[in-house]
Amino acid sequence: MNEQKITPTILTALTNIVGNANIYTDHQKCTEYGKDKTEDLVFLPEIVLIPETVEAISQIMRLCNEHRIPVTPRGAGTGLAGGALPVCGGVVLSMERFDNIVAIDERNLQVTTEPAVITEVLQNAVQEKGLYYPPDPASRGSSFIGGNIATNAGGPRAVKYGVVKDYVLNIEVVLPNGEIIWTGANTLKNSTGYNLTQLMVGSEGTLGIITKAVLKLVPYPSHSLLLLVPFSSSLKACAAVSAIFRAGIVPSSMEFMERRAIDIALNYVQDVDLPIAEQVQAHLIIEVDGNNLEPLYDDCERIHQVLEQFDCDDILFADDTNTKSNLWKLRRNLNQAVKLYSAVKKADTVVPRADLPELLEGIHNIGQQYGINSVSYGHAGDGNLHVTLLKENLSDAYWAENMPPAMRKIFELVSQLQGTISGEHGIGWTQKEYLDLVFNPAEIALMKGIKQVFDPNNILNPRKIFD
Repeated sequence: MNEQKITPTILTALTNIVGNANIYTDHQKCTEYGKDKTEDLVFLPEIVLIPETVEAISQIMRLCNEHRIPVTPRGAGTGLAGGALPVCGGVVLSMERFDNIVAIDERNLQVTTEPAVITEVLQNAVQEKGLYYPPDPASRGSSFIGGNIATNAGGPRAVKYGVVKDYVLNIEVVLPNGEIIWTGANTLKNSTGYNLTQLMVGSEGTLGIITKAVLKLVPYPSHSLLLLVPFSSSLKACAAVSAIFRAGIVPSSMEFMERRAIDIALNYVQDVDLPIAEQVQAHLIIEVDGNNLEPLYDDCERIHQVLEQFDCDDILFADDTNTKSNLWKLRRNLNQAVKLYSAVKKADTVVPRADLPELLEGIHNIGQQYGINSVSYGHAGDGNLHVTLLKENLSDAYWAENMPPAMRKIFELVSQLQGTISGEHGIGWTQKEYLDLVFNPAEIALMKGIKQVFDPNNILNPRKIFD
């Protein structure tokens, strides 16, 4: 794209829109807003804007569209695929001031929210009304609802309740030309025209800027039971996942953690005590929830019967709040723990869950082929495995030469297993080179055509998903 620099005249116009207090050009702030949680990547914008109203965003977009200035929308900066990195410079448009829950509609089980509301804050607010917003990514304590919508986030409870797309009814969006639209209706059913709402979900800020969202809620489950299941083989742990579903049981969560990932997390989260026998190579965290305890206990008994076929060790039954909290704390801190342990390259792979053992075995074989260690964990109930290649003590030259082909081999395996290369992190900046493995040229051309319709001047989050 032929982006233009921000001239003094344009800077004055932008300042008039947002005010002096909501604009940054200094190196420190541009560095802060020029990175997210993706590896150690930093791209400096020319300017950071923090608007407070939808009308201000509209004016910013009109001005930037007219002058062909790139605009990168930014939420909490918790992304893992570089979706909020201002790779073309220009403007970072931070949504942090849009942090109000507009209304909780208890009669219709809906909530209207601005995009900078932290996911856990929203969940707690609706829980006080006896309602539940189930999507809960590991970053739920810091990630924004808008970013969750932009990447179609999931989390541990997606296996039973679904991902973000299953809860978004309607979205207020500012288009690249500054127009403000609503994408749908606040109804559970809508077959009126093209589904613009679902088109926006997962579009990673490349088609429009989310300024409000209407989300579906469900009644909050009264009870939950949690099992921690150790296995002597990570492959057997993966094989047990599909068997539980085939037995007619649908857990609310089913998380997989390799032994090495657990060891790294325990070293990071030092206030969690979890003795692990030497022979244990993997764990499953299995949760069931509902409104009556008796059927939940029955489900746990049936799960135990299934697991006996896979040589599991003694199962820990977490029946108190503190134990449950510690187990979830361990799981939710895995990303950060692994990142602090070593330089990494992450992959957010998804395959049909019955193929998880083949995927995991293939990852191990590829790692041995290229001399790179890895750790894997994730939402096994969805077939969504977070694979992390570890640089550890490898030289920079060896890592640069061997990591890219190893990662491509992993994604080739995912494609062969009829899977896909991102389940909930998005494509962003770091994954786009692998799109050819899951889409043919005609499919990519259609997506590029959609981008062209929404953003003909290619100013909104340019060079994300594809160039």
